[in-house]
Amino acid sequence: MANQPDAGGPSVPVNRWIQLVAGVICMVMIANLQYGWTYFVDPIDARFHWGRTNIQIAFTIFVATETWLVPVEGWFVDRFGPRIVVMFGGVVASSLPNLYLAAAISGVGAGAVYGTCVGNALKWFADRRGFAAGLTAAGFGAGAAATVYPIISVIRNYGYDRAFLWFGLGQGAVILVLSQLLKAPKPGEAPKPVARRIAQGTRDYRPTEMLQTPLFWTMYVMFVLVAASGLVVTAQVAPIARDYKIARLPVNFLFISSTVLVMAGIVDNILNGLARPTFGWVSDHIGRENTMALVFTCGAGAYWALGTIGNTPAAFIATAGLVYFTWGEIYSLFPALCTDVYGARYATTNAGLLYTAKGAASFLVPAASWLQGATGSWHAVFIVAATTNIAVAITALLIVKPLRAARTVGVAAPPQVVPVAES
Repeated sequence: MANQPDAGGPSVPVNRWIQLVAGVICMVMIANLQYGWTYFVDPIDARFHWGRTNIQIAFTIFVATETWLVPVEGWFVDRFGPRIVVMFGGVVASSLPNLYLAAAISGVGAGAVYGTCVGNALKWFADRRGFAAGLTAAGFGAGAAATVYPIISVIRNYGYDRAFLWFGLGQGAVILVLSQLLKAPKPGEAPKPVARRIAQGTRDYRPTEMLQTPLFWTMYVMFVLVAASGLVVTAQVAPIARDYKIARLPVNFLFISSTVLVMAGIVDNILNGLARPTFGWVSDHIGRENTMALVFTCGAGAYWALGTIGNTPAAFIATAGLVYFTWGEIYSLFPALCTDVYGARYATTNAGLLYTAKGAASFLVPAASWLQGATGSWHAVFIVAATTNIAVAITALLIVKPLRAARTVGVAAPPQVVPVAES
């Protein structure tokens, strides 16, 4: 099936689908470093009594190191190819000696894998950029769904430190093997866009050129605001369920019997992963900014619902799942928009620079714990999240769309060969 040509376009090389699948699996292997963290917070606190706010600093350190080094790692990918960078990520992502140091080390490794796999997908799939970036990012979003129960079980029976070690070593080994399959496309190897439904930039911007444009910094602030609200829920979903006093309640959902916390973790991660290719595909057809406005508005409603009616088992699972579904797509929409505007040649580095916004957003996670402690409720936290999502939705339509139009060519322009970096 991979040998069949795209309708109305050139034949699709088999190799790019291998690249996509390998990248997705690598992303699955690093997913627990972020999305499994919430299950460790209270067990660590129970043993050491450091407090949630201090423990969540480790999450901030992980996200900061995962994102802020991606542009450097992307620079290596653009020049030396993805294989060596992902091999490095596989080694480092399995090293977890202690809490804060482990967070920093695992963040560096996860960032090497994440930035490389997304950038590689953007280069191979110029004709389906939103979908390819979304599917790759879906590995990171949904990858933790299958291990929710195993992680909780290992923590409960053997301790959180064993869970860190066993899952880290196993997942790192898989990444080392799959890294051997990855390579960047050579000139002419990636297919041309078959039609231009989305406005594309007329040239490739170097990272230093991109950083001088107002559009980039507008996108950066938007990314920070939306990522912050989602990271708060990602890091705190287990403590939230416990504060609502529903975490251990039995529930039968989708014909599966388990506790509210386990079921929410499975549903959340599946919807988080599903959102990325779904809205990436939607944005390929109706435009990035239109998709952002739609999904961020829905996200605002999801945060409001989680804070006001999400304190019963069914409502918690449903509203938390909707939060994840309307948040995860930022990891497909923003890289695709960045590459649309600034070109594919430096896509890994440029998208990596934009991705550092997630690191900046991570510093608001401990602030959410503080706000919850000061008010005695999660309601204020979710109201702030809903407000920022509405603001970003408006910005996408009223500011980003006109700025992007000034730098791109319209849908009527003929397809062009997208230059790519050599491996």
